[in-house]
Amino acid sequence: MTTITTKDGTNIFFKDWGPKDAQPIVFSHGWPLSADAWDAQMVFFANQGFRTIAHDRRSHGRSDQVWDNNNMDQYADDLAELIEQLDLKDVIFVGHSTGGGEVTRYIGRHGTSRVAKVALIGAVPPLMLKTEANPDGLPIDVFDGIRKGTFDNRPQFFKDLTLPFYGYNRDGAAVSEAVRDEFVRQGMNGGLKGLLDSIRAFSESDFNEDLKKFDKPTLVLHGDDDQIVPIGAAALSTVKIVKQAVLKVYEGGSHGLTITEQDRFNADLLEFINS
Repeated sequence: MTTITTKDGTNIFFKDWGPKDAQPIVFSHGWPLSADAWDAQMVFFANQGFRTIAHDRRSHGRSDQVWDNNNMDQYADDLAELIEQLDLKDVIFVGHSTGGGEVTRYIGRHGTSRVAKVALIGAVPPLMLKTEANPDGLPIDVFDGIRKGTFDNRPQFFKDLTLPFYGYNRDGAAVSEAVRDEFVRQGMNGGLKGLLDSIRAFSESDFNEDLKKFDKPTLVLHGDDDQIVPIGAAALSTVKIVKQAVLKVYEGGSHGLTITEQDRFNADLLEFINS
């Protein structure tokens, strides 16, 4: 396995495909998945001449399952160590869901000196949790329910979660049982403690100040039928903060649009990268 070891001794697994001297695209996955969620994008963009890299977040996939430090600051610092150890420059960041938060916090903590462009896909910033200052967010009860479902019967909860995740609960949806099974497989590879901690990380992290530090071209892409990260408190709020942001909305699009609309998504991301 290809790994780096972080300063706190955690082994982070990553994939590194395509020509090593090409411009890198770094993909950050959503909860509770792993780098495998990006396989189709990695192959597509490697075939377009890019170096494609995706890692398993700590306590997810094949990376070490740690008891402490499963939080957004540490995720961003792990990403920084990966980029620095591989000496990546002119990076194109692509972050989905929690991965969009990870990328956003990376910029907030480490700046954009190594960054060329950013794509936030169904991403959690600026803040998922409903507060007085964020009335469009989701109430804490929603996230408590995710915690309970994950703790009580993780495989069943993950299987059920695929229905709203991919929009499979909508009339006329073409349901893939294989995609549902793969979601469960990736989720079950993570450590339970780390996945539980990550729920707080993706739901309660406030990215408003991080987004204000964006100074690179940014694509904000979101489905308007995203049942996991509703577009109002996410993409529509992000583009009000990031001056360089271009908003692209998929009508009827789900949270899992990188899978359900794979070819369209790959083409739109390539167009943004080449623009």
